[in-house]
Amino acid sequence: MITKDTHVSKNGDCIVAVAANKSVADLSKEFKENLKKPDAKLSITIAAEGLNEIISASGTPNLILTNPTDIVIRKSSYVCNRTLAICANKASNDLSRELREKLKNPKQKVKITLTIEA
Repeated sequence: MITKDTHVSKNGDCIVAVAANKSVADLSKEFKENLKKPDAKLSITIAAEGLNEIISASGTPNLILTNPTDIVIRKSSYVCNRTLAICANKASNDLSRELREKLKNPKQKVKITLTIEA
């Protein structure tokens, strides 16, 4: 999960980034339309201090993309208004240990790039 919220529970073990500048609702209309195509593939690149990790996931016509604060990438096919993509090849605990350690630092800057391959 990526969230615009600045404070989250310490029990949240799936949170990759906080204080994001976008949620699923903030994505462009064109991006959302492309992501809702039946064959849409999404690459999510997470970069922090020279470390890069790529997650591959799928779009679906069932996406709602209206949540004002969150972006959730799921390994399952479950969809709600926070879901950006489904059937991902990684969850937050599948990210490298090095990257997860960097993401624990509240001052760590993170760049997340979304690329659609439709």
